[in-house]
Amino acid sequence: MSTLQASLSTSREFKAVGQEFPTVDRGAFVGAMSGAVTGVNVITTDGPAGTFGVTVSAMASVSADPPMLLVCVNRRSPACAAIKENGVFCVNLLAVHQGDISDVFAGHPREGEAFDFRCAEWQPTVTGSARLPDAASTFDCVVDSGHDVGTHTIFVGRVVDVTATESAPLAHCRRAYCHPSTLPLNS
Repeated sequence: MSTLQASLSTSREFKAVGQEFPTVDRGAFVGAMSGAVTGVNVITTDGPAGTFGVTVSAMASVSADPPMLLVCVNRRSPACAAIKENGVFCVNLLAVHQGDISDVFAGHPREGEAFDFRCAEWQPTVTGSARLPDAASTFDCVVDSGHDVGTHTIFVGRVVDVTATESAPLAHCRRAYCHPSTLPLNS
């Protein structure tokens, strides 16, 4: 049995807490979430469904053995359906100088067309998805599973290739781009 099969066979379902707790107001939730510092990622896919990309903030490591991560993609995005059909995606963790690329794939370009891959130089990955060679990091993935939750699909991807540069990552907080900086050590 492979490591992947073993990890899938040991997973278990959790029972949801009852409905006695009301859901918080959407506006309050969105306002509070704006204080979270997140990485800025462009998720790309290519295959039978075509070439698509979308900017997302929700990306996280799931496992190091086997290497897996998750991304959350709005189901209204054409990229979501394409990832489902293509079965592959690449996470491009943007570098601090790539805010314009984020804007293009968020549908709000400062110039040019939304979702237009001509905004940057791309390289094909092992899976065929598009990779930004000067991104802070890239993670080329095959879809392991997908789960529709609320307005989004959570894709869990098994990582088949990675790249990393020395570039600082682009971050987002309080509805603005920012970048991490080192805090002074306490003496």
